[in-house]
Amino acid sequence: MGNSASSSLPALKTVSTCDTTRFMGTWFVVGVKPTAFETTCSNAVEKYTLLDDKSKNDIDIDFQYNQDEDPLDEKNKVKSLPQKGWIQGENRLQSGDWKVSPFWPVKMAYPIIELDEQDYSYAVIGYPSRSYCWILSRTPTMDEPLYKTIEKKLVDNHQYDLDGLRKVPQKWTADERAKRGLTKEELPDSFLTK
Repeated sequence: MGNSASSSLPALKTVSTCDTTRFMGTWFVVGVKPTAFETTCSNAVEKYTLLDDKSKNDIDIDFQYNQDEDPLDEKNKVKSLPQKGWIQGENRLQSGDWKVSPFWPVKMAYPIIELDEQDYSYAVIGYPSRSYCWILSRTPTMDEPLYKTIEKKLVDNHQYDLDGLRKVPQKWTADERAKRGLTKEELPDSFLTK
């Protein structure tokens, strides 16, 4: 999934600490340098669940998205890509260095490179070759100044080229929220399209 350009780039620096328990829960993918699955996705949501020590992996990730860009199109199919995650390092409750597997036997780097360490309202996941990245938010919208700041950090701090970075359309109805099993706490009425 990487490319040869990654060998000339420095290693991505993960956040100094990530409270794994606080990171768990629902995230909306508001921006993406996409994989083949995400080039036209909309209403992309990831739910992270921390597993107990007896599990083969540390985290289950439930990734769901609408296949096409118009999230309000009734013909738009919901796709699901469940993934497994492993936290790297000595302390699995404080590390931003993860690996995920979208399907066996692939296990790819999943470093958390930016994080709102105060209230965990946003996070950015990188990829060593800089071919991919995911901008996550606890809500389906992100203020434009914050989004621009994250773009600048991707370029200045992580040597990303922003070509191909796209905002993921997030337009929700009460029916779509219910169909996806999201609660009003995860997706309040104030974010619904009337």
